[in-house]
Amino acid sequence: MAGIIVVFDFDKTIIDCDSDNWVIDELGFTDLFNKLLPTMPWNSLMDTMMKEFHSQGKTIEDIVEVLQRIPIHPRVVPAIKAAHALGCELRIVSDANLFFIETILKHLGLRDYFSEINTNPGYVDEQGRLRIFPFHDFTKSSHGCGLCPPNMCKGVIIERIQSEEEGKKFIYLGDGSGDYCPSLKLKVGDFVMPRKNFPVWDLICKNPMLIKAEIHEWSDGEELGQVLIGLINKISIEENAAFISTDCKSQTFSVSAHETLPQALPLQQS
Repeated sequence: MAGIIVVFDFDKTIIDCDSDNWVIDELGFTDLFNKLLPTMPWNSLMDTMMKEFHSQGKTIEDIVEVLQRIPIHPRVVPAIKAAHALGCELRIVSDANLFFIETILKHLGLRDYFSEINTNPGYVDEQGRLRIFPFHDFTKSSHGCGLCPPNMCKGVIIERIQSEEEGKKFIYLGDGSGDYCPSLKLKVGDFVMPRKNFPVWDLICKNPMLIKAEIHEWSDGEELGQVLIGLINKISIEENAAFISTDCKSQTFSVSAHETLPQALPLQQS
C-alpha cells in the first residue's frame, strides 16, 4: 500500500481536545490566557504563556506531565498502527506545535509511525524555557491564502507534498476551519475525512461540490478507525483489481501470439 499517504490533523483529530488550551487550563493559567488573547496573534500568545510558565516556576517536566494526560479515544492509536501496518505513509499537518505533538506521540508510542510533522516550531531554549514560533513568519511575508490563519496555510503544505509524491492517493483527516483549504486541494481519487459537526464539516457542507475528493465523515475515534481502515482496504481492492485486469490482458496477448505461430509455420515452409 505504498501508494497511500494519510495526512492527520492533530488537535481534536488524533487527540480529543486542543493541546494548547489543555496545557493552559491544566497548569492554571486560563484567566491570564483569556485576558491576553485579544491582544496578540495565537503563536505569540502561546510563546508569551510559556515565558509566564517559566517565570512562575513551571518546568518542562510539568508541561510534559500534563501532555501525557491528554485525552485520546482508545481506538485512535490502534487505527494509526493499523494504517501503518497496511503500508500507508503517515504525516501530520497541524497548527499545534512540535514540542507538544512529539511529546504526546512519544508517550503513546507513535512517533516513529509518522514520516513527517508539519507544525509550528516549538523547542526548549538554553534557559530551559519552551519557545513557540509560527510555521510561516507572517511578520516578513504572507502565504497569500485568504482562507487560512496568517501563520499556516495547510493547503500550501498539501500542494508541496502532492508535488513530491505524484501519483499517490491521499486520505486527509481533520476537524477545524484550517482543514478546509487542504480539503480543497485534494484531487479526484483522494478522500477527505472531516469530523462531523466540527468547523471543517460545516464549511464542506455549505458547498460539497467544491470538494473533488470523496467525503467520508466521522464523529469519534471509533468511527475514525472504522472509516480510515475501510478506505485503505477499498483502495487496496481497487488497485488489486486494476493489476489483475492489466495482468490478464497481458497474458491474453501472449497466448494469442503463441497460438498464431503454428498457423504461420506452414506458410513459411511452402
